[in-house]
Amino acid sequence: MANLESFKKEQYINLETFRKSGIGVKTPVWFVEYNGELCFTTEPDSGKIKRMHNNPAVKIAPCKMDGTVTGEWQPASSRFMQGDEIQAVDRLYSKKYGLMKALFELPKIFSKKPERSFIAIRLV
Repeated sequence: MANLESFKKEQYINLETFRKSGIGVKTPVWFVEYNGELCFTTEPDSGKIKRMHNNPAVKIAPCKMDGTVTGEWQPASSRFMQGDEIQAVDRLYSKKYGLMKALFELPKIFSKKPERSFIAIRLV
């Protein structure tokens, strides 16, 4: 079983989700560790959400902001978070990303978009 140590000091993970055809789509995302899972948030109508609904199998690797992979790809599975764990993960995001998170969320004040989706990734 893979371990989370290779992600401890990272700011980004490269997330590979899979289309129905099996073709992978890679996206760098911010993440936090929560209860042994790597968690991230995204728009609920994003392509990666649609792909994970169809296939929860994903791959992840530590990366730079531009998606350049800096470590090994690891197989994982995704699940959609709910309830109290969303609030806990959001607090961890605020602690880890601070001002960057606050600036990122500024447009949300003026937006009528639905709340963000929170996803947990478990290494397999």
